Amino acid sequence: MIDAVKHLVVRGLNHLIQNESWASERLRLHAGAKIQVDGGPLHIKLGIDDNGLFHIADAAAIPDVTLTLAADSAVQALFEQDKLFSSVRLGGAVDIAESLAFVFRNLQWDAEADLAQVVGDMPARRLALLGQALAKGLRDGLYKLAENGKEYVVEDSALLTPERDIVAFGDAVNQLRDDVVRLEKRISRL
Repeated sequence: MIDAVKHLVVRGLNHLIQNESWASERLRLHAGAKIQVDGGPLHIKLGIDDNGLFHIADAAAIPDVTLTLAADSAVQALFEQDKLFSSVRLGGAVDIAESLAFVFRNLQWDAEADLAQVVGDMPARRLALLGQALAKGLRDGLYKLAENGKEYVVEDSALLTPERDIVAFGDAVNQLRDDVVRLEKRISRL
């Protein structure tokens, strides 16, 4: 099962790269490089070939670059794509890591063009709009569910203290500290 996922990841990345000539040109400069990607249960070692495309590399190969995805990268991919890239840790050869970061940050999937090859232009356009609306609805629904869960835990169940109460407590502690300092000064004058 994991091997099938790895092959799907490589095929998907290569499909995106083949649609963007600048990406394959940029990666071609690093032909032969090995990349280790660690993200949750997925650990995959990739290589870059002479065409600037990825392939699954030998598991024993020493990686030139390591990409470590945050534990919440799947959630970030749904809600905050811009934060997803900033949470990835890169290690190893700087020039390769910089090229990979640039390529991954700027690759865009034109799902509508891929659908048009299968079903035609007009149905592809309508399906793409439907997909965008469904994705937005799913993101909004999950966001609202998370917000409702947070509100329940903080406000209704009393499992966590609301932020306003924490701030008020901190202010009261600061006021008490200041009052004690003033009282100590008065006592020292006597």
